[in-house]
Amino acid sequence: MDYKELIQAARKAKTHSHSPYSKFRVGAAVMTKSGKIYTGCNIENSSYSLTVCAERTALFKAVSEGEKKFLAMVISTDVNDFISPCGACRQVISDLAGDINVILTNGVGKTKIMKMKDLLPHPFTPKNLK
Repeated sequence: MDYKELIQAARKAKTHSHSPYSKFRVGAAVMTKSGKIYTGCNIENSSYSLTVCAERTALFKAVSEGEKKFLAMVISTDVNDFISPCGACRQVISDLAGDINVILTNGVGKTKIMKMKDLLPHPFTPKNLK
């Protein structure tokens, strides 16, 4: 699958990052099975624990619009390394989107594709609640 449009959407979302404290911009874009793209950026708060990551912003936007089935997510940063989702985002992605492809993009335009199950091999799932 060609993820060019999804990658561009994540990079554009990164430009809206509100990161005055860390200066660490992150953009994310998630694609639904119907082909619709939802984006998000990290939004920091002076009370750091209230900060929301780009990945969760994108997924929450999609779910709040009625989306339930996803194909892939792109995470875009400005650094030269590949930055994977934080633990909280890994759990949310796994719970809401399942074992989707997660495409990491770095500041020099390279990409790395991973499966969600490789990022979070033993997730807490709805099955654990039964």
